Amino acid sequence: MDLNYSEEQNMLRESVARFVRDRYDFGQRQQRLSAGEGAAFWPRFAELGWLAIPFSEDHGGIGGGTVEVGIVMEGLGRALALEPYLAHMVATQLLARMAKESVNARHLPAALAGESRLALAFSEAGGRYHPAFCATTASPKGDGYVIQGSKNVVLGGQHADLYLVVARSAGQTRDEQGLTFFLLERDHPALRVREYQTNDGTGAADLTFDQLEVNGEARIGELHGAFAELEWALDLGVAYQGWEAVGAMSALSDATLEYLNTRKQFGKPLGANQALTHRMVDLFIAVEESRSSVLRAALAMDGESPDQRRRNLSLSKIAVDRCARFVGQTAVQLHGAMGVTNELPVGHYFKRLTAITATFGDSEWHARRIHRLDGASSREAGVEHGY
Repeated sequence: MDLNYSEEQNMLRESVARFVRDRYDFGQRQQRLSAGEGAAFWPRFAELGWLAIPFSEDHGGIGGGTVEVGIVMEGLGRALALEPYLAHMVATQLLARMAKESVNARHLPAALAGESRLALAFSEAGGRYHPAFCATTASPKGDGYVIQGSKNVVLGGQHADLYLVVARSAGQTRDEQGLTFFLLERDHPALRVREYQTNDGTGAADLTFDQLEVNGEARIGELHGAFAELEWALDLGVAYQGWEAVGAMSALSDATLEYLNTRKQFGKPLGANQALTHRMVDLFIAVEESRSSVLRAALAMDGESPDQRRRNLSLSKIAVDRCARFVGQTAVQLHGAMGVTNELPVGHYFKRLTAITATFGDSEWHARRIHRLDGASSREAGVEHGY
């Protein structure tokens, strides 16, 4: 298998790197963060074609895959970008995957042109990474539904115009069966959106549905059968966020190396200390290990069975989280106390990497998922583990 980038992928990578270098330095990011301009470059993303990458030409897209979106995510990770690119891409791809052609024809052109933004609303208080946990209900009423409940920490929700919401149409709170997707507009009078800035600066929103009535056209996909598609979307989020983490780790490693080569102590650079040189080698290895892991995860998203996909995505998440913690903590340690100040980008990368390790399931949750998958495979083969 050839794992080298194609000519088109290299061109995309260079385009993203050029944009980040010219338009997204740390000072500009901080100014936009203070001014609350977290989506200022969104029209430019559309002009560059980034919003259209993974969609078919029939939908106005470019026909790329997870790797191509990952290349963009890696560049945005280096920049600590504030735009809700990941959240929008996951929700929009999920919509394109599930919705009727008439629904896609109505919403996808605006989403790909940067005229609207989508967000996936699935998590609730008390869920603790359980993807099926859903207390928000969707009760039938005439030809439509009444949605009651709330969603918490909706990534990109502060910028979204449309929400792809998971609601329980049947079953108990933790049942995998009985989940249904609904597409809701932000300006619905019974929808309340509370925006806030998260610790890493990216932001999120909480949604509250107060007897929100929608017609039957708002339902997306199969009634009671949304769990498998939700799990696919969360795995896609893991894949994309892994690439973002690689970009952030790479930038953090470069910044630390530059600091060690310029900061002098006792008349010579800190980097001349052999022990610190060894630490930098460890950082380099961690970044490259993560890069290999996220590439494998991207390939799993684009062409493997559901169980293989789940296992490979969980393995990638565990590896990336471990490397992210190591790179972030080591970079702060090598910078000393100023590594956690707001004036240097180091602390901001550390915050973002920490947030990534807690998004779409932490390492412990993914380790349990692998255990469940391996146990199911063994039972199918007639093997008993004895625990």
